[in-house]
Amino acid sequence: MSTIAVTGASGHVGGLVVRLLQQDGLPVRMLTRDPASPRLPAPAAGSAVARVDYADAGLSTDALRGVDVLLMVSAHESATRVAEHATFVDAAARAGVRHVVYTSFAAAAPDATFTLARDHAATEQHLRASGMAWTFLRDNLYLDFLEQMVGPDGVIRGPASDGRCAAVARADVARVAAAVLAEPAAHAGRTYDLTGPESLSFDDVARIVGEVRGTHVEFHDETVEEAYTSRAGYGAPRWQVDAWVSTYTAIASGVMAQPTHDVERITGRRPTSLAELLRGVG
Repeated sequence: MSTIAVTGASGHVGGLVVRLLQQDGLPVRMLTRDPASPRLPAPAAGSAVARVDYADAGLSTDALRGVDVLLMVSAHESATRVAEHATFVDAAARAGVRHVVYTSFAAAAPDATFTLARDHAATEQHLRASGMAWTFLRDNLYLDFLEQMVGPDGVIRGPASDGRCAAVARADVARVAAAVLAEPAAHAGRTYDLTGPESLSFDDVARIVGEVRGTHVEFHDETVEEAYTSRAGYGAPRWQVDAWVSTYTAIASGVMAQPTHDVERITGRRPTSLAELLRGVG
């Protein structure tokens, strides 16, 4: 039996993956920056917890020794994320990891409109050059995040125009990841575009959230200039504001619009829709 490790084990996706694998009787090495976190799943028989830090090569190498297949959940957004990812990938190769499953992003490319998708493209390239087998899970925008884009006044604001996205539920991403980790050889060298079942505009999102929650929600299509102005008051660094604004401009470009069948093909179940997620179904 392969030794499976999962990073971000106290987070949303990583924690779900751990629980799914343990339910199937597969022991997991849970990797986390805080082994004392109350959000970590309870270890099942054979499972263990180890501390990692993507920026700490020595710590990560030690934590990864003996691991065969690794789920690398992308680090929190930061100005140093690409360098931290590269350090961690190098640590995995040094530790003898054979296969890395990486949570990337839709349309990852060096010149991607969504600025953070460029980080993912750089990490994908580093993994390709690492000598380890790889599988890329290119997640669309998280379906779970869409309701959070509604402001306190019931308005979604951003320069998305009439663009669409095929947003995917985090639970569906976790199901795919667990399936790939359980049989990694069948997925080596593959890139999967993980989406929900619908191509949604923000007018659609506003309508669905409003219907399910029983409130009035609407979408206001900002210009790019308005978007930067409206976010200036948060005091965030420029790279972060660029990421916020380019989330919408990437949707406007259409690169995130097309649903795929990858979730259903790998898990055997249809991906969750926005209405279903908001109602707690699926």
